[in-house]
Amino acid sequence: MRKIPRYVFPWLLILLLTLLCLFLLLSNLSQIRLNNPPATVSILLQYSFLPRLTTSVISGMALALAGLIFQQVLRNPLAEPATLGIAAGANLAMSASIIVFPSLMFIGLPNLALAGAALTALILYLLIARQGLDPLKVILTGMVISLYGNAITTLMVLFNHDYLSDLYNWQAGSLSQNGWQAIHFLLLPIGVLIAVSALLARPLTLLGLSDQSAGALGVSVIKVRVAALAIAVALSALVTSQVGIVGFIGLAAPALIRLTNLRTFTHQLLVIPLLGAILLTLIDQLAQFLSPVSGDLPTGALSGLLSVPLILLLLFRRHHPQINPPLFSASPGRPLTLARVSGLLLLLVGSIIVSLWINHAPDGATFWTLIEWRWPRMVGALSAGAMLAVAGVLIQRQSGNPLASPELLGISSGASLMVVLMVTLFNQTLAQLFPAALAGSALATLLLFLFGLRSHFQPQYMVMVGLCMTNLSMTLSMLLLMSGDPRAMMLLNWSTGSTSGITADRAMWGAGQALLLIPLALLLQRWVQILSLGHHTARGLGIGLRRSNILILLLAAALTAGGTLLIGPLSFVGLIAPQLARFSGAYRFRSQCLVAALFGALLMIFADWLGRNIAWPWPISAGLLSALIGAPWFLWLLLRVEKR
Repeated sequence: MRKIPRYVFPWLLILLLTLLCLFLLLSNLSQIRLNNPPATVSILLQYSFLPRLTTSVISGMALALAGLIFQQVLRNPLAEPATLGIAAGANLAMSASIIVFPSLMFIGLPNLALAGAALTALILYLLIARQGLDPLKVILTGMVISLYGNAITTLMVLFNHDYLSDLYNWQAGSLSQNGWQAIHFLLLPIGVLIAVSALLARPLTLLGLSDQSAGALGVSVIKVRVAALAIAVALSALVTSQVGIVGFIGLAAPALIRLTNLRTFTHQLLVIPLLGAILLTLIDQLAQFLSPVSGDLPTGALSGLLSVPLILLLLFRRHHPQINPPLFSASPGRPLTLARVSGLLLLLVGSIIVSLWINHAPDGATFWTLIEWRWPRMVGALSAGAMLAVAGVLIQRQSGNPLASPELLGISSGASLMVVLMVTLFNQTLAQLFPAALAGSALATLLLFLFGLRSHFQPQYMVMVGLCMTNLSMTLSMLLLMSGDPRAMMLLNWSTGSTSGITADRAMWGAGQALLLIPLALLLQRWVQILSLGHHTARGLGIGLRRSNILILLLAAALTAGGTLLIGPLSFVGLIAPQLARFSGAYRFRSQCLVAALFGALLMIFADWLGRNIAWPWPISAGLLSALIGAPWFLWLLLRVEKR
């Protein structure tokens, strides 16, 4: 019996997806006809259903083509508008113009989106060009830029949440239409861009080779790369300006097309728009099909949920070389001195005094008046900062990875995700949720461990898995915010790191956790220091790798759960504080833990105080403020490690 070629199965999958799309489309159409009188059916079809269907087709074509071009130019199967931060840049530009600079609206939202996307692409290119187009570094940089842009957008929404619920719905990628305006705007420019990309098929095919090979064959590498990136950025910005951020399509369509027998880029370029249209239409019809149960589920949010397992699958299937040597330098620099520790303690005491006694009020600065409401916030920020800092030390030491932290590896996002689910499903308060947060952190840690075994614990792969967890948590939180649940605003304030909800009981509970868990971490000095030498050396010295790794990661998960419950998942303290401790000369494990705890407490107390006063009477969440500082720090550290 003749064996069926492997490339047949992807075509069968595409056919199955097409049939499923047709089934859902006909089902949704029949629901409209059954639930509405004939006159209403005609209006709904003409001004809602058909425009939405056409928008999904055009947007899917554009996003799939943009994803294929990004991946071909950057030689990176994980590249697409969402993972590169292009969509977030366009979204930030439009949100800022609506909220902060309404005078710019005369330029037009599409032009603002194009400007934001182009600026983001330029920043990304400048950050990575000098170091080459390493696939994972490109994606890491793009996803951090995306998180940074989303953090700024969230900050603006917090200041204007009373009338900007529609903005959140649009940001989540809603394809709902009330006319044909979006189609009239998208059809011509996207059609022109698709035609121009077809003209670049041959040079783009050669660009899939090395730059030297493409140049030897007569391709102007820089010109072709810039032109292709401009087309992909324009396609992404046009779609984002009309329907918001929609992920998954730019990843899934190229991944599927590569599994078929279409080996040449020219053939892929011809088929990819059709496949993108099928995929986005399928997801949109599925969102409409689920709407009686889930409410008005935005298509972009649903596609974002689907993109996370796809990225993880692509990472899991990639070839992973053997583990690199530890990224920490073995030779110490300036040693830690008593004067530095004393200065740090004085700064911490000074920040506590300032946080408690010097704050804005309607009649000027106040000193004593509100101290009974301030001290729980201060104690909570201090405890959370110290716990996350020590968790960061444990993770960085255990993995030998200076890019690791509870926030970037998704451990705090695992805790956040479990907290959101428990509050939503079981109506529990934040004060009751430490077991749930611990379970979420432990599950995220287990996922990291499994991927670590597959990738030989390479730093960049571990951070990519963590960023996927972070995106998943943010997407689910956004869905809750759009649900109209009265607890949504409380969860938004908590997830962005607000300390305003920390009561005296929660503050003392957090302080007790810090006083219990941090000394336990100090007892692991021998294990941690030997593990940082490498697994082969540790095994030769008689260390049980599985037991020691599990205990270290569980303790890091417990510290992360305690800190996340107090200030949310987006603080970056676990990344910054261990590095500040090393720069101060704390190279031994115990000294690094203690100094990092001091730095973490100092950073969070300062961020909390600054957030309360910098834009008074509108508070800025401490976790969000520290994340705005931490994301550029991460990019600098990433480039610094790569140069080393």
